[in-house]
Amino acid sequence: MIPNPDLSHEKRLWLAFQYVAGLDEAGRGALAGPVCVGAVILPPKLPHLLQTLSGVRDSKQLTPRKRDQLAPRIKITALAWGIGFSSAAEIDELGIVSATRLAASRALEAMPIFPDFLLTDFRLELPELDISQAALVKGDQRSLSIAAASILAKTARDALMIGLDAQYPQYGFARHKGYCSLSHRRAIASLGLSPAHRKTFHIKNSG
Repeated sequence: MIPNPDLSHEKRLWLAFQYVAGLDEAGRGALAGPVCVGAVILPPKLPHLLQTLSGVRDSKQLTPRKRDQLAPRIKITALAWGIGFSSAAEIDELGIVSATRLAASRALEAMPIFPDFLLTDFRLELPELDISQAALVKGDQRSLSIAAASILAKTARDALMIGLDAQYPQYGFARHKGYCSLSHRRAIASLGLSPAHRKTFHIKNSG
């Protein structure tokens, strides 16, 4: 059974740091659309924070409806939050690792409060930033801040992909959100790549 994320990491950090931000990404492995990073600073002194954000967990464990219900509550509860994107063109130019870090920097810049510690999901380290940080394996299952960030990133990216579906309806972006589904692979095989696709991402199996 997958455990619910808690505040154990945050509570240790709050003893030394005032603003601890959780960060997570969405869309890293997609064939189309941007990569998105969410950042969330939770309030250390808010009573019953776990109860207030009950239900917040790794976004992949939640239905779209549940994520859409939780996202506004996260935004209201957080001291600060931010969302950053890197486009498909930037992913092609920079590579997915650097583009994801760029999206993370944009998410941090979008916040009215700049954190003094970053809790990131594994593979989202930001070595170019002169700020204390820790990357947690399965962080979105362990840290409430990271789980909250994962929901904001996922809901923001899904909304953008639904918008792209209106521009390129033949690809079905609203259904698969740019990931490598069978219907998506078949659409690419039939139609080629759209401007929303990542040209440097290769499909191993086009069946």
